[in-house]
Amino acid sequence: MRPTRRILSFFWTALCVLVASGAVSASPLEVPDVTLAPSNFLDIEVAPPLDFCGEAVPLEDPEIREDLEKEMLLTIWNRPQFILYVKRSGRYLPYIEKMLRENRMPEDLKYVAIAESALLPHIGSHAGAVGYWQFIKWTGRRYGLRIDKEIDERRNIFASTRAAIKYFQKLYGDFGSWTLAAAAYNMGEAGLGRRIAEQGTRDYYHLYLPLETQRYIFRILAIKLILSDLPKYGFNLTEKDLYTPVAFDSVQVNLASSTPIRVIADAAGTYFKKIKDLNPEIRGNRLVKGKHVILVPKGAGKGFPKRLSTLLAKAETQRDNRKKETYVVKHGDSLTMIAERLGIPLRDLLQWNRLKYSSTIHPGQQLVILR
Repeated sequence: MRPTRRILSFFWTALCVLVASGAVSASPLEVPDVTLAPSNFLDIEVAPPLDFCGEAVPLEDPEIREDLEKEMLLTIWNRPQFILYVKRSGRYLPYIEKMLRENRMPEDLKYVAIAESALLPHIGSHAGAVGYWQFIKWTGRRYGLRIDKEIDERRNIFASTRAAIKYFQKLYGDFGSWTLAAAAYNMGEAGLGRRIAEQGTRDYYHLYLPLETQRYIFRILAIKLILSDLPKYGFNLTEKDLYTPVAFDSVQVNLASSTPIRVIADAAGTYFKKIKDLNPEIRGNRLVKGKHVILVPKGAGKGFPKRLSTLLAKAETQRDNRKKETYVVKHGDSLTMIAERLGIPLRDLLQWNRLKYSSTIHPGQQLVILR
């Protein structure tokens, strides 16, 4: 047994004895419940060779090995989170893997998405990064993503993966190394470039970088190692336990005006929530004017344009046949108060006037009311 594992084994055994004897408090806020540890919790020894995107990891360096073991221990201990990583991988990694292959990119880059977002579309960071690949607005737009009040393609698995591939291609061209490209993805290429120039080395493992970036590759490697051999690390999940990729049809729509998602859902024979879940990039309750490629439940794509056109025409006719009135906003009015006073649904009042729930109104403003 190597020294690091002997120390860990001794510590863990001692902790178990102390907790069992009552010498140490077993409060869950102070000491982990030792019964939750997998039987092979200490089996973190990694035998070389190990690589990231085909680039060797220098495991012969004891500091490198220690950094990797630390990330593996932290990852293995957070079992509920990692189980969700594994289960979500069945839903999203097939799409990411296919796009990486089509662009002749290293498959290891798929683990970056897990490390960045846990494969959650709406997750955000304190720095304003959002989505599967955690793009900030400026970088996302630079690589072709639409990001505005209506659409945020950082939340779209296909659009954001295309943008990430373009960005990694650029970073690899800049640094000539996938390891450095990943580091630059985390901290920014300008910052990494300055540190390379200051420190006189292009070896990620010998660069002094921001602490988050120093851990970054090791976090990705820990995810790679554990996902590649789940039973070894106490995760007894099989393929049938994974979430399956969502079945969908892709349809193109050309909307002459802003359209409620409720109408799109009706045309697809499904629910509002289903359309939002399939298309997390859509912000709010409407799809704005213009051309869009959206996802609908499998089988709903056939005849969808005709059904949508029929529903939109019917809604237009109903609007034309309604009596149009004008309401002038008074002091103290709110949208909710106006809707209640006039006996109309608030959502209709908002829709007629192209407003949102968060919109503000002011005295003298004229609102359209359809009867």
